[in-house]
Amino acid sequence: MTETTPLSVPRDLETIATSADFEAFFHAQRPRLLGSMILITGSSFEAEDLVQEAFFKVWERWDRVGAMDDPTGYLFRTALNAHRSAYRRAVRATRRALAPPPAIDPFDAVAERDEILRALGAMTPRQRAAVVLTELHGYGVDEAARALRIRPGTVRVLVSKGRASLRSRTEPDDE
Repeated sequence: MTETTPLSVPRDLETIATSADFEAFFHAQRPRLLGSMILITGSSFEAEDLVQEAFFKVWERWDRVGAMDDPTGYLFRTALNAHRSAYRRAVRATRRALAPPPAIDPFDAVAERDEILRALGAMTPRQRAAVVLTELHGYGVDEAARALRIRPGTVRVLVSKGRASLRSRTEPDDE
């Protein structure tokens, strides 16, 4: 049994012969495959990526592919499949990026705004101020306390009671 490391040359004769066969196959087929992929994709950069991917996949399976009657056909089919997969991914990404946002019903927006305003109106003025400063404007408790000229603990209590009031008015009953 011989040891091989990822950077060392394999020592067993069968592997050396297989590697030599693949190397000869690579040098013979690369120019044809690259030219074909450039014509298919219209991009030398994309074609080079596809060629590398196809040769890598063939190399991974060389023990089976090398024994085929026509390994060149398998190589080209692998490259074309990689191209189709990349094309499909690009189309899906484009569709996601260009998809129109969901339609917003203006009546729903008005109803939601009205509901929130009614819920805020049901709070005490101090609760409403604390909730608006912390939830709508994103102030921290200390900043809201300074703005309202009250203690931070009082702001926390007012916000907690305000949230409870909002929940009781906006969430449906489970009865």
